[in-house]
Amino acid sequence: MAKQIIVSHEGLKKLQQELEHLKTVKRKEVAQAIQKARAYGDLSENSEYDEAKNEQAEIEGKIAHLEATLENAIVLDDGDLGTDKVNVGNKVTVHNIDDEEECEYKIVSTTEADPMQFMISDDSPLGKALIGQRKGDSVNVETPMGIVRYTITEISK
Repeated sequence: MAKQIIVSHEGLKKLQQELEHLKTVKRKEVAQAIQKARAYGDLSENSEYDEAKNEQAEIEGKIAHLEATLENAIVLDDGDLGTDKVNVGNKVTVHNIDDEEECEYKIVSTTEADPMQFMISDDSPLGKALIGQRKGDSVNVETPMGIVRYTITEISK
């Protein structure tokens, strides 16, 4: 059985839109590129044809991956989301014990992760350390720069 992926309503919509774009727009573009490359003649020495076929394979792989992801997606219901323990969908404010900085992260699935927007995956080192913890708990996270210590100061929806 494939791993179930928890996604928000927005995340589900983005995945569906990306799949639709790949199926309707990108497939047509690649088919046209293949057709154009075939017109150049000898396919054995036709780099445009090879490139278009590789792009086609890549797009088909993405489509298959997205379809499998959507098939195994569980949509997160904000009404069921508690704030007693950290879980996917929660916003978590953490205090970095070493540098005295505070930061808020949203815990999301791997498909929605965007570290630049402070949306971290439940599968990331920090996400894994925070899942299941409560307000006031401290966690140690191993990073390339060494162990970073955090205290959870707030859990919200």
